[in-house]
Amino acid sequence: MASMGKLFAPLVLLNPKHKPCYPVWVASRNTISVINNCFKKKKIVQEKLEPLWDDGYGTQTAKDFLEAAKDMIMPDNGPPRWLCPIECGSPIKNSPVLLFLPGIDGLGMGLIVHHKALGKVFEVQCMHIPIDDRTPFEGLVKFVSEKVRSEHALFPNRPIYLVGESFGGCLALSVAAFNPTIDLVVILANPATSFSRSQLQPMFPFMEACPKELHKFLPHIFGLSLGNPIKMANVNVHSPFSPAKKLENLFHDVKVLVEGATLLADLLPKETLSWKFKLLKSGAAHANSHLHAVKSEVLVLASCMDCMLPSAAEAGRLLDSLENCKVRYFYDNGHALLVEDGINLLSVIKGTSKYRRSKTHDFVSDFIPPSKSEFKGLSTELLGIFRLATSPAMFSTLETGKIVRGLSGIPDQGPVLLVGNHMFFGAEIGGLVEEYLREKKIVLHGAAHPEIFAENIEAPLQVISGFDMFRVFGAVPVTARNFYKLLLNKCHVVLYPGGVREALHRKGEKYKLFWPEEPEFVRMALKFGAKIVPFGVVGEDDIQEQFLDYNDVINIPIIKEMIKTRNNVTAKVMTRTHMTGEVGNQDFFIPGIYPKIPGRFYFLLGKPIETKGREELLKNREACKELYLQIQSEITRNMEYLLKKREEDPYRHLFERTIYRALLAPVDQIPAFDP
Repeated sequence: MASMGKLFAPLVLLNPKHKPCYPVWVASRNTISVINNCFKKKKIVQEKLEPLWDDGYGTQTAKDFLEAAKDMIMPDNGPPRWLCPIECGSPIKNSPVLLFLPGIDGLGMGLIVHHKALGKVFEVQCMHIPIDDRTPFEGLVKFVSEKVRSEHALFPNRPIYLVGESFGGCLALSVAAFNPTIDLVVILANPATSFSRSQLQPMFPFMEACPKELHKFLPHIFGLSLGNPIKMANVNVHSPFSPAKKLENLFHDVKVLVEGATLLADLLPKETLSWKFKLLKSGAAHANSHLHAVKSEVLVLASCMDCMLPSAAEAGRLLDSLENCKVRYFYDNGHALLVEDGINLLSVIKGTSKYRRSKTHDFVSDFIPPSKSEFKGLSTELLGIFRLATSPAMFSTLETGKIVRGLSGIPDQGPVLLVGNHMFFGAEIGGLVEEYLREKKIVLHGAAHPEIFAENIEAPLQVISGFDMFRVFGAVPVTARNFYKLLLNKCHVVLYPGGVREALHRKGEKYKLFWPEEPEFVRMALKFGAKIVPFGVVGEDDIQEQFLDYNDVINIPIIKEMIKTRNNVTAKVMTRTHMTGEVGNQDFFIPGIYPKIPGRFYFLLGKPIETKGREELLKNREACKELYLQIQSEITRNMEYLLKKREEDPYRHLFERTIYRALLAPVDQIPAFDP
């Protein structure tokens, strides 16, 4: 019974009514106690997550999958069932259910890398198919459908998530087709709907006809086609070890994973392997014949280096075949996508706006703060070289009027509204959001142009993009409704009244404001008593020079037609559709620029303007306009201050900053001028 106790250490078995259960062969009283105690822990409910919460990414890897598999491959003569991994912990309040449907292995542990993160915002349950089970595909569809209907009856207003890996993708699509009235969000990782076009198709007859004596060699071939062992082992190199220790762990994990291929011989004995191929074939045929009936939201995650299935091409086919489908590519990953490095499943769900707790997605109420690993990715991957090149220097203003380095002048308690100038292409926003999280551990929500969230801005098939990361780090479409909700929830918000016209300004318009006549945001700030922080930022002239602007490209007939056509389908900021003049010109276009040796970005956040207790201004149109002009004047003054003071910065130029960073300090600690 020792191995049984080990089996249940990471798992709780559930019946359809959410009560703990266990196979008939579990007789140890201690094991049953572990199950019940673990289940009680699942009942602890958190209200919300704080920014930079620990998502556990990298603490479990494909090596842990192999360890779990060793304890789960024993035959038990039982039917398919649902497992609840203990690593998932306790989800936040009103979390939706996530049902994981496994690949050909049937173990149900394919999400092991993501258990801790997903368990914070989902009720995670994983389907387990014992190795000696022979339930046909239609029976598995019925089994999952019954679970879906049971969960829907319990929480009819919440979505149900189906995450299908490989074979599980076929199962998820078939279940969605047979339950069109239930709100399902279907996430497919390299779905096996392309099984008939598999690269291994010529080998399948040989695998089935292979004598038992030679069967032990087949798992090595089959295992190597599942994924890249380097990518699998690379998941935990993000842990806080020394470089030497990380390298040692990497080599050890690769060795374990390569040796672990022999485990497939136990997991998939000859009779089971033959059955699995038949199941895959029938599942792919069943799912493909019912694609027309799938009405659910579908997100396809496709690996370009999949050696088992033509997943990249299949993603395009599913995009054309399904009504409501998105695709994200992963260029360097193999078939076993969910246990490889380079994908944080929760980040993907958040970044594609798929996470919701009700019938529709709400950018404010459904927002999940960024985790530690996501923040690290922002600093090292998304901003990366650009952050190193521009080395943002942040200054803020205390209540006394004193200017200090850092953000200590910014109030911790919201609502707080930062209002400032846009640099070219909004290049400053990433550094501001990052520093806010680093120093204050507060999410700064960017009120962004609705076009960033529009479907037509995405390539039909794309990798996880910067636009996805905007959503992960709190950007919302700039609408009156979202603005109202953010201030109501006492959030910190950054707003650019100049919009696209200011972000895509013309030659000779650096650091010039293009604001509308009416005070669009002042009344809302007064209504909620928000503190308004006017800020200025300079530095764009140190990184690029514009040689073709809107006035130039609009005179080229072909390009002019392309710009007009593109902007006719562009999402608009509704409050500006009626405006005339320059501020009403919100056309998107690609200017001609050439880069310079990077200079430095400088931010000055002014003294907070208190609006609490000044509600009488709401009835005074002239007083609102006066406050509006005061904010505009403060921003201009801040920019002028920075343009003058940056001349005193000994580390303004890239060479000096690079030397200082290499020898003495990280990017965020490089000195600047004395304020």
